[in-house]
Amino acid sequence: MGKMISNQTIQISIEELKAITKVDLCVCNLSGTLVASTAGQMDIAAGLISGFAYSPADSQVIGIHHLLKIMDEGELLYILIARGTSEDVYMVGKIAVCQLQNLIIAYKERFDRNNFFQNLLLDNLLLVDIYNRAKKLHIETAAPRAVFLVETRLEKDGIVTELLKGMFSAHSGDYITAVDESSIILIKSLEQDYTNESLMEVAETIVAMMNTEALLDVKVSFGTVVQELKDVSKSYKEAKLALDVGKIFYAEKKTIAYGTLGIGRLIYQLPVNLCKIFIDEIFGENVPYNLDDETLTTINKFFENNLNVSETSRQLFVHRNTLVYRIEKIQKSTGLDLRNFDDALTFKIALMVVNYMKYLDNLEY
Repeated sequence: MGKMISNQTIQISIEELKAITKVDLCVCNLSGTLVASTAGQMDIAAGLISGFAYSPADSQVIGIHHLLKIMDEGELLYILIARGTSEDVYMVGKIAVCQLQNLIIAYKERFDRNNFFQNLLLDNLLLVDIYNRAKKLHIETAAPRAVFLVETRLEKDGIVTELLKGMFSAHSGDYITAVDESSIILIKSLEQDYTNESLMEVAETIVAMMNTEALLDVKVSFGTVVQELKDVSKSYKEAKLALDVGKIFYAEKKTIAYGTLGIGRLIYQLPVNLCKIFIDEIFGENVPYNLDDETLTTINKFFENNLNVSETSRQLFVHRNTLVYRIEKIQKSTGLDLRNFDDALTFKIALMVVNYMKYLDNLEY
């Protein structure tokens, strides 16, 4: 288990101790090979070190070298060597062993936690395992949580993860992990008085932070709030779905909540052949696959203003007659009059279905 701590971490740790105590320290593996040292190569034979490793003694003095064992839960991981003739050398060695053993435990816990959350998100754990392991890792089982997904497309040298760790800490019950290359997962612990607005604020803060600190353009989605640790994977699946659905139907949005996907989620779950039949019924040969920007802007503004011609023409800075002409042009090609609520509704849904089919086509190529 000790391999979870890097040689570099051990090196930094013993260098800090040497700076304070002036005692040279060195850490070897059980076969006597050097792992970290403050004095380059140690002048002691590997055979002597491995001999000590397999002896029952806790410590041994060979010349000016004090050898001590670094253990983890009864398992021998490394040998520490403190070099020097003064009486304090042995004490410094004991302190170094103590510090490294604590470091190993901390790293192992971090690794175990990460491993636990990855398996939890992917539904790889039995219910009994969830509660047993959570207890061991000091993770609260009953607390409101929501899963946030930060889609990065490219995780530049772990920048996104580091920034998130700076914003959210395990002390407050927030955990950061990843299960694939494309996104970082934040399991956010919430206050009891959370609201949908406060969740959206978290998402918006992440987007703003990534933009200002790392010039990264990210999308953030989140699932619904769950009260039990075992349900965290449900919130994760919802956040994943929200990210997918958001890309197709709400491409301009940077933050997407599963709870606000509306019609988009419905269409996303329809079989393709049903979508084709629907489009065929509505448009026949004239499927509006590539509407020009002007037409799209006109349609969207018109819908935003609840089919109000005067208000839409004012906001688009066009004459009322120009707007009516555009609407009639659409009516000519599709047979739908957008001034009529039923037709407008049909057209809006049909456009979303067309977008979904375009998305599916792109996936196939």
